[in-house]
Amino acid sequence: MSAYFFADRDISWLSFNERVLEEAGKESVPLNERIKFLSIFSSNLDEFYRVRMPALLALKKIDKEKTGLTIYRKAVQIINRQQEQFGQIFNQAVLPGLTSHCFKLIYNEKIPERLEGQTNYYFFTQVAGYLQPIAIKKNTDFFLENNQLYQAVIVQYASSDEQLFLVNIPTNNLPRFYKISQEDGDYIVFLEDVIRQNLQHLFPSAVIIGSYNIKITRDAELDLRDEYGDLASKIEKQLRKRDFGFATRFLYEPGMPLMHLQEMIEIFNLQKASVVEGGKHHNLKDLAQLPVPNASLSYKPWPAVQSIKSSEIDETLFRSIEKTDRIVHAPYQSYDTIIRFFNEAAIDTSVERIYTTMYRVASDSRIGYALISAAKNGKKVSVLVELKARFDEANNIRWAKKMKAAGVKIIYSSNLLKVHAKIALVKRKNQSAPYLGLLATGNLNESTARFYTDHILLTAYQPILAEMEALFDFLRKRKGKATQHILFQHLLVAQFNLQTRFLELIDREIENAKRGLAASITIKLNNLEEEVLISKLYDASNAGVKINLIVRSICRLIPGIPGQSENITVKRIVDRYLEHGRIFLFHNNGKDEVYMGSADWMNRNIYRRIEVCFPIYDDVIRKQMIDLLAIQWKDNVQAVLIDKDLNNVSLKNEGVEQIRSQEAIYELLSAENK
Repeated sequence: MSAYFFADRDISWLSFNERVLEEAGKESVPLNERIKFLSIFSSNLDEFYRVRMPALLALKKIDKEKTGLTIYRKAVQIINRQQEQFGQIFNQAVLPGLTSHCFKLIYNEKIPERLEGQTNYYFFTQVAGYLQPIAIKKNTDFFLENNQLYQAVIVQYASSDEQLFLVNIPTNNLPRFYKISQEDGDYIVFLEDVIRQNLQHLFPSAVIIGSYNIKITRDAELDLRDEYGDLASKIEKQLRKRDFGFATRFLYEPGMPLMHLQEMIEIFNLQKASVVEGGKHHNLKDLAQLPVPNASLSYKPWPAVQSIKSSEIDETLFRSIEKTDRIVHAPYQSYDTIIRFFNEAAIDTSVERIYTTMYRVASDSRIGYALISAAKNGKKVSVLVELKARFDEANNIRWAKKMKAAGVKIIYSSNLLKVHAKIALVKRKNQSAPYLGLLATGNLNESTARFYTDHILLTAYQPILAEMEALFDFLRKRKGKATQHILFQHLLVAQFNLQTRFLELIDREIENAKRGLAASITIKLNNLEEEVLISKLYDASNAGVKINLIVRSICRLIPGIPGQSENITVKRIVDRYLEHGRIFLFHNNGKDEVYMGSADWMNRNIYRRIEVCFPIYDDVIRKQMIDLLAIQWKDNVQAVLIDKDLNNVSLKNEGVEQIRSQEAIYELLSAENK
């Protein structure tokens, strides 16, 4: 491996979040959607402080060469600049836009007097019962909860010094926004402003010196070093501790007196956190809840296209899959076909066994209910539930218990190895094709399927499905890391052959290029981080292989460097749907090979997870996937070019046909259905 250069993963991720912010700044995006992008940006940044900032702080502390300190400072500088951009978009575009449509959001200003009667009434009838002011003193045992809003209230009683209190903002119990309809339009106020207006009722004998909104963000990592024992119980215990992790960021409202700011830093042990002067209002991820019911301010709906044609309505899905492979492109196409796969498995009398993985379970999962029915109908149902899907652990545990109580065999992945594969297998008796299977790029989750772009293959190809059964058998029996040898000839499975096979596929393109044959690679991923695979792409570039990459988020590959990546182009697409599919296209001297699957090229996916990628053998589906990739590569509206400095470079050119890939794909699939 040559001395190649790699981008920093966190700086790259911040570039992705900036692209989200850019979408919020576009005048061409409907106003409600711009607000949603601001919400997504804010939510993403909260998660960055919970998940990545602890690692940067640790690196800052131990890195003797100061590399970590440099990355930490650079990240903070980027975040500060993005926050300024956020404020400009919100103040100069969103607020005036709302006002022009008769929605007045009271932001950075007092509640108008003419609204005070209604806000006071709301305070006493709905809000006051949730408030619990706490006096803050040295040695207090009060704990600031993660991502919860508080008001730091400074009061003074007669003949005493100023005293500091914290008042909780009960957003877990009440909406963040309160709307008041007037003749001239709707006025929307923040819950914390309603409370601020009525603080005198909480401190009737004191003078209110000032009040300032604050928020703490805490480390989200779970401590699961012990591999053995009841992992579900251990995770449940750790979840109760998650919101008590060490603080990574302390946000406070401008104007807070330095004396009281230092007082809180000392009392709550925030010396190691990033202390940030934010705006007046925090947790702006809640903007997604803004009550602005105006359909004209949102995207024009794209009703999901049925993937089952009218001529096939009377035929069972199982019979249809036996005839030919099927594919569902969510959310462009209806997820009903996937629900139907599990529903038919639950009632089909020929079905003996059902296996599936569940990584992020929908809160009201219809797939979960179908599996419960299948078990109660006498089928042997085995479900591998991944308990360590970050921020979905509690819901996954809840569903695991529910299914287990109904007779489903629940398998938990080990602490050492996550199972991120998205697969399901049905085994039948007395059938010419005993196996039917499902292989996907995304979670078996009908909720996220409404706005994540994923591809789900339904197949009766027995050799692939026999390998799936061998994998499920391994997952059911194993302990710890993958040690058992399974010869996978079709599937690419992390811990077994996934990395090796991808390296071989790239090497084949390199050899073709050296022989003067056409050689190219097109890959679409969420994240590209792992250095061995990136280095092989660099090798391919140096050999003359044309490489096109669509990478939504983290990209440690640096394009456009002479002698390293001059034949590599990287694009990023951000649009109304979250790009989530992983697709791999190898030219193979004109005999294109297409793979799809669950695996990004990250260290965690390659070395610490069970991932499954799968070949597309059906000629019709393979051509369709190649066509869809080509459409995405031509996108010059929502796609940007990632340059060697990780900037998002616009692809728009005057006089060139404007192609918005998600819209083009929806139109294509709609036309095919007619």
